[in-house]
Amino acid sequence: MGDKEISGEVIGIDLGTTFSCVAVARKGHGVEIIANDQGNRTTPSYVAFSPAGSAGSQRLIGEAAKNQATLNPRRTIFDVKRLIGKKFDDPEVQNDIKYLPYPVVERDGKPCVEVEVNGELKTFTPEEISAMVLGKMKETAESYLGKEVTNAVVTVPAYFNDSQRQATKDAGIIAGLNVLRIINEPTAGALAYGVNQDPNTKRNILVYDLGGGTFDVSVLEIDNGIFQVLATGGDTHLGGGDFDQRVMEHFVQLIKRRYKKDVGEDPKALGKLRRECERAKRVLSTQIETRVEIDSLLHGMDFSEPFTRAKFEVLNLDLFERTMKVVRSTLKDAKLKKDKIDQIVFVWGSTRIPMVREMLKKEFDGKEPSKGINPDEAVAYGAAILGANLTTDRPGVGVILLDVTPLSLGVDVFGDLMSVVVPRNTPIPTKKSGLFTTVEDQQASIKYIVLQGERTLTKDCLQLGSFELMGIPLAPSTESTYRGAVSVEVTFEVDADGILSVTAKEKASQNSESLTIDNYKRNLNAREIERMIREAREMASTTRRRELVLMRGTNWNVPFTI
Repeated sequence: MGDKEISGEVIGIDLGTTFSCVAVARKGHGVEIIANDQGNRTTPSYVAFSPAGSAGSQRLIGEAAKNQATLNPRRTIFDVKRLIGKKFDDPEVQNDIKYLPYPVVERDGKPCVEVEVNGELKTFTPEEISAMVLGKMKETAESYLGKEVTNAVVTVPAYFNDSQRQATKDAGIIAGLNVLRIINEPTAGALAYGVNQDPNTKRNILVYDLGGGTFDVSVLEIDNGIFQVLATGGDTHLGGGDFDQRVMEHFVQLIKRRYKKDVGEDPKALGKLRRECERAKRVLSTQIETRVEIDSLLHGMDFSEPFTRAKFEVLNLDLFERTMKVVRSTLKDAKLKKDKIDQIVFVWGSTRIPMVREMLKKEFDGKEPSKGINPDEAVAYGAAILGANLTTDRPGVGVILLDVTPLSLGVDVFGDLMSVVVPRNTPIPTKKSGLFTTVEDQQASIKYIVLQGERTLTKDCLQLGSFELMGIPLAPSTESTYRGAVSVEVTFEVDADGILSVTAKEKASQNSESLTIDNYKRNLNAREIERMIREAREMASTTRRRELVLMRGTNWNVPFTI
């Protein structure tokens, strides 16, 4: 959608894999990171359903959900950002499922979470779970501002494909939000660091965004309030969770060798180990050694083992090096040498890992990263700035944001090859066309498959959707007839959110037809979204009623169900 001006506050939400954050920019207040009901400025992206009791299953979100995860592993949902917008048979999804304590099942070709609620199995899409986290962020902002908030800017990894972007937008709708813009996380991080600096100084910024489950690099040029993304790169399946997984695998194998016990077969034990490995990783950002200690890990067995920063680095060295390769390729795409980068910006918590910092510092010949904004909060901070810039009462300096397409867009052509119409790193919004011809004599229709990716063969690219252009005028059957006698113009239009519409038009002046795909092929149809909105409201209402009961000390024999 375009930058339609509106009134009132627009919140910025960073919907993270492991943690989420919400911010708002207001005149006279600047940008404020909003703390949740526990006083924390980031909220775990966790959703849980408690075992059914006399009052029914409780739905928990944030700290409350994460804190009971080891006791309730099959009903505690996390890392859903790794599933959203993907297909069930995606190899990465299948690999993730092996390490998730909760069941992931296939529904219409998509991964869905299966949870027992009030004694019955319920299935939730990744969009629904993400909507619950977004709803928590919305409630956090409303509690702070003292009024209802619906308008929001929501961030996504720069390397999210369209299916993942549309799914995130659908999650916002289910949560009751009017998502004004989808903004790339590293771009939001650059806004956070760059908006308060000297507008008259032209500079190039490299944003290194290493979160819990995704990794992005963006190179931007900032000049007089214009933030232009020159290139972006990344990996939507690389982050702190992968580092934790390497540590977990190390200890699972160690325990198997030493004690002949398999922690991987027990969800509760695996949950305990995951929590302790994550804690150890954080400690090793400031210390060179810690201990992984878990009481009653498995069958009454206590576990205690030293763990060093050096060992952590060895286990994850190849993953760290993968991030450096992305940095180099993104610089190449931006057509910049590393000495032309004026500023390095770190985003999200995994950038605190000492080896990550050292490798990047070495890559840029000793250049230190910028400081001043908490890396965990920079993305929400930047999203709030953009949100404020969309309102009629702008509380700060106006900015112009020029982002790019992270992946190439095109169509399937004869021979199962992808023909690129919009190359990756094309500035958006954009509109580009390609001319295609029929491949058979007397051909009355053409089927177009819309693709996204960097591979040559269509089978290696993501299929976004397909459509068929009918009513093509037949070329005359004469000796002069040749294949390709009819030309069709295919136009790709990408909006500011990075979402696409495709139009095909037959070029013959006397007879032309067109067909448009809006927002690609949605992951959820309108009826499904309406149902999910209704159920989300019912769940939120039930949760509020239960909280009122708790506050009033009412007898818990009153039956509440979700």
